[in-house]
Amino acid sequence: MPSTLGIRQVPKGNLRPVSLRPGTVFLADCPARMAIEIISSKWAVVTLFALTDGPVRHGDLVDLIGGVSRKVLTQTLRRLQDNGLVERRAYAEAPPRVEYGLTELGRTLEEPIRKLTEWARVNGEAVVAFHEAADDKDT
Repeated sequence: MPSTLGIRQVPKGNLRPVSLRPGTVFLADCPARMAIEIISSKWAVVTLFALTDGPVRHGDLVDLIGGVSRKVLTQTLRRLQDNGLVERRAYAEAPPRVEYGLTELGRTLEEPIRKLTEWARVNGEAVVAFHEAADDKDT
C-alpha cells in the first residue's frame, strides 16, 4: 500500500531515513532540499504566514501581504497547493467566493516560520548594517 507524501503517491518501502550527517542533508533526493525548494520563492513563506490566522480570500491576501501582484500570488498559491500546504475552497454563492487556508501539513510550518521571523526581527539591523558597510566600502 503506497503512502501519501503531500499529494504524491510514494510506493511503500521507497522512503529512506534522512541522515543529518554534515554534507548529506541537502543531497539531490533528500527531503530537506525538497522543503527548501518549496518555500524558497520570494512569496511562499510570506503567503504561508498570512494564512496562519485562518482562511483568507485572494484579494484580501494581496492587501495583507503588500507588494505582491495578483498573478504572482496566484502562482504561489498554486505551487503551495500542489505541495499539499494550502487548500482552496470555492463556495457556491453569488457572487462566487474562494478562500485559501493552510492544510494540516501547512500548519506544521507555522513554528519554523515564527522562528525565522524572530531571527529576522533580532538580526535584521545587523544585515542592513552589513549591506551599508559594504556599500560604503565600494564607494
